[in-house]
Amino acid sequence: MTQLAEAPEGSRLTDEGLDRGVGFFGLLWSSETSLIGSGWLFGALTAAVIAGPSAIIGWVLAGVIIAVLALIHAELGGVFPVTGGTSRFPHYAFGSFAGATFGWASYLQAASVAPVEVLATIQYASNWSFAKNWYSASGTLHGVGIAVAVGLTFLFAILNIVGIRWLARVSNAITIWKVVIPVLTILILLIGHFHSQNFHTFFTPTSSVKAILDTLPAGVVFSLLGFEQAVQLAGEARNPQKDVARAVIVSLVIGVIIYLLVQVAFIGAMDPSFLSAHGGWLGLGNASNPALTNLNNGPFWTVASMAGIGWLAAVLRIDAVISPSGTALIYQTSTSRLSFGMSRNGFVPELFEKVDSHTRVPVFGIIVAAIVGLLFLLPFPSWNKLVGVVTSASVLMYAAAPLALGALRKQKPDLPRPYRLRGAAFWAPAGFVGATWVIVFSGWQTYTTLIVAMLIGYALIWLSYAFKMNRRAPAMDWQALPWLAGYFLGLLVILYFGSFGAGGIIGGIGVFAHVLDHGGNDAIGLAGTLLLSAAWAVVCYFWAISRRLPETEVDKYVDDVYATEE
Repeated sequence: MTQLAEAPEGSRLTDEGLDRGVGFFGLLWSSETSLIGSGWLFGALTAAVIAGPSAIIGWVLAGVIIAVLALIHAELGGVFPVTGGTSRFPHYAFGSFAGATFGWASYLQAASVAPVEVLATIQYASNWSFAKNWYSASGTLHGVGIAVAVGLTFLFAILNIVGIRWLARVSNAITIWKVVIPVLTILILLIGHFHSQNFHTFFTPTSSVKAILDTLPAGVVFSLLGFEQAVQLAGEARNPQKDVARAVIVSLVIGVIIYLLVQVAFIGAMDPSFLSAHGGWLGLGNASNPALTNLNNGPFWTVASMAGIGWLAAVLRIDAVISPSGTALIYQTSTSRLSFGMSRNGFVPELFEKVDSHTRVPVFGIIVAAIVGLLFLLPFPSWNKLVGVVTSASVLMYAAAPLALGALRKQKPDLPRPYRLRGAAFWAPAGFVGATWVIVFSGWQTYTTLIVAMLIGYALIWLSYAFKMNRRAPAMDWQALPWLAGYFLGLLVILYFGSFGAGGIIGGIGVFAHVLDHGGNDAIGLAGTLLLSAAWAVVCYFWAISRRLPETEVDKYVDDVYATEE
């Protein structure tokens, strides 16, 4: 249900020093260009290798989970149209410790997407003869490829510094291209190059329930990330209370439809004889096989080439630069806006919210976002290896929104909601369960890596507090600590005995090495993993709601959203 509402009487939206010049289409295209990036170039092959034709079910399942989370963000973004919203909603609802936790998860997610897109661009380009040595068969960048990655990263930073209005115009043009090319590819492959026999063995030994679930963190959920960009830029929107929710919902609908059809078109277009010669779908993932190098580095380019559609293959090579680059560009934007939001909340140095007087963008935050992005490329891993960590960090960020929605409905029930989600009492905990499941599907290896990354974030925030780098730094609201620690530790135990991500990748000594190396040991089976993680998510959801801030404290935290008219 949609309701139009105005700002509270006697108030106006603050601009936080940023340029409120982005309209509906600017918000829509910022989300859409984030949705359609390297995921459409690589996601279909990755999912098909894991689950064969039944990977389509994985896209449907992921679409449902992400749709629920998007609708929740749509309501919150309309109520609190602030810069870096996903890092600030939990702060309003649960206080500073929860805000710092999910704010860092949001920053971690956004900062890691741009390098994934840069890597995808170079990996696809390696099919060109002049770039074949940029990317090795082992899945790492080297030589000129490293220099290109650094150059692209700082080029995006420069474009971001130019200003948000210019960036919105560029994003609009890029996004139109990014939507047209996948749609064109889908139509050509479905109409003239479709092999229905590729779907005859829809369910095979490689398409078990677990295999379908494994597709979600392996690229499917990653491909559907990005709808929240309109929320991150809400503090720079002309009419955020009207436009943010619409942009979030419309962008996701377009993205889900395109990705579903992309998967169907890819499976149908694969040459049956080529598929059979390499041992079926599972065999296509063998990147060490020279006959499959081109397919793994450029899936749709290879399919178009095998089908004899040379002009489409040429267009796809160009798109392999434009699509990921557009996504990397907008994610660098959102990374700097998230650090801006965290600074406004007092968690990181005030330098992150310093806005240039001419371009009205946070220049320091943009430069740091570029540097942090380069760190994620060390030691320059493959696209698939980066995607798992990014997905897990992303859904941890998304998990904050259902908690915030449930709490704020109780804390501020009368606050105007331009978009109001029906059935929020059900959808909020359901969304939290869905986000928790995707974290679980990412597996023991990825989750333990994520925990280390979160601990690093806590250390950096502590340093900001210790050296008094932000005069706005709030006292820590430790009442969120028990349920947050309980949530993380509970998932750690469930994943250790669960069915996903066996083995460790962090390493250790003595008993720690033994524990890390034996995580994901499947002791409780797939059903036990799903049921226990869902039950624990529900427990933690209501535990968190019971520990929400009183309304008077919420009022203090949201003072920066609306300024009183004088």
